[in-house]
Amino acid sequence: MNLLDPQGPVAAGNSTILIDSVFIMLVIVVPTIIAILGFAFWFRASNPKARYQPHFVYSGRVEMVVWSIPALTVILLGGVAWIGSHQLDPAAPVPGTGSPVRIQAVSLDWKWLFIYPDQRIATINTLTVPAGAELNFQLTSSSVMNTFFIPQLGSMIYTMNGMVTKLNLRADTEGKLQGLSAHFSGDGFPDMMFDVNVVSPLAFPEWVATTAKTDAVLNADSYKTLMQQGIEKGRPVYRLDDPRLFDLIASQHIPPGPGPELASEAGRSHSGGHDAR
Repeated sequence: MNLLDPQGPVAAGNSTILIDSVFIMLVIVVPTIIAILGFAFWFRASNPKARYQPHFVYSGRVEMVVWSIPALTVILLGGVAWIGSHQLDPAAPVPGTGSPVRIQAVSLDWKWLFIYPDQRIATINTLTVPAGAELNFQLTSSSVMNTFFIPQLGSMIYTMNGMVTKLNLRADTEGKLQGLSAHFSGDGFPDMMFDVNVVSPLAFPEWVATTAKTDAVLNADSYKTLMQQGIEKGRPVYRLDDPRLFDLIASQHIPPGPGPELASEAGRSHSGGHDAR
């Protein structure tokens, strides 16, 4: 999960902004550290050449330096952030090769559900995508707010109950990446990790065909079982019975989960209830 090892154009843009911001800030940080050491050395008690000026009050040259450099730094950082935030808008298209892949992600307590509505399949805690294709994500939450993040593909984004957020990504290199939740959501939060398998465009239809042969079916009833709080150690796959399932979840036609419950009696008595949301 190396932020500085991007595997897609969005992550590469995020990495560039991060590196540029660090170098811009070093322009003021490094000279300031050098000046501190230089002043301490020059105005040491044993230096007879250092002039003591108790009545020194104002210098236009000093004011120019101490105000202009920070101002330029803020302008440069603001420009980088402004331009980058528009170029890397999560909903902006990320052109790729072949047909875009539509993926609907639902953050559960404490697992990730990925629905492929066009392929009529679904997976838990594993995401398989073709290299080079545009990935169109729709994201929501089954209970509390959460955060979807694949560091090497870029753009961390929130998932919220009753809302749908959009994110477009692209993976350029075949291999295995790691995704995670970046927002605390209860006891099982540390285990909310998921695999990201980037396969060749030819291998993706084969994976879809193999996955579609599973006997497990995902519908409203089986989804309610998945909603129950718990950590999923395996990587189960499903045939999608109803392609409208994500819409039913996001619109709350399927009632949301209760959210993480407080584990201790002290916490319950302090909050006055059993719901941590």
